[in-house]
Amino acid sequence: MNDFIKLPLPLILASKSPRRKKLLEQIGLSFSIMESDINEDSFPLNIDPCDYAMKLAKLKANDIATKISEPTLVLGADTIVVIDGKILNKPADSDNAVAMLSQLSGRTHTVYTAISLVESNSVVILTDIAATDVTFRNLSKEEILAYVSTGSPLDKAGAYGIQDDFGAVFVSHINGCYYNIVGLPLELLYRMLHNYMSTKK
Repeated sequence: MNDFIKLPLPLILASKSPRRKKLLEQIGLSFSIMESDINEDSFPLNIDPCDYAMKLAKLKANDIATKISEPTLVLGADTIVVIDGKILNKPADSDNAVAMLSQLSGRTHTVYTAISLVESNSVVILTDIAATDVTFRNLSKEEILAYVSTGSPLDKAGAYGIQDDFGAVFVSHINGCYYNIVGLPLELLYRMLHNYMSTKK
């Protein structure tokens, strides 16, 4: 994949997410990691979900870009789960995770991941978003409690990870990009990187 993506600048991932790190490695990109200081919990959830995710992705990328003196490309991303028009972010605790999974049980929700590419010392900013519909089968209370007891749902939007051994069996089908649900829509990222490189010619 390195033959297809030859970035003119070093790439920084503005996230500590191990899932996003793994996905970038999967497509052969070389990058470093700097976690953004943007506090997601300080943003109101009662706004348009797409606007929310895109604003956070841009803020995360720009936060790192302003701290870098040398020319660098920064990748920011934000993933949210939306059901009934409401945003489900990472659960506050185990009880909150149980409530989220109970709400998702037997229903279809939408996962949004926004991506922002920001070049330090530049005005180049590209931001876009992907959406995937995810349908859960009906979950038993025992299944929900067993999954939450693993601790895995606590660092994930909507309190689940489709890539988890147990979380994967909750999903009956999806409509859209699988990698978007994991946290980084690779096809969208690939197109955005090519759009960015076209600005450098």
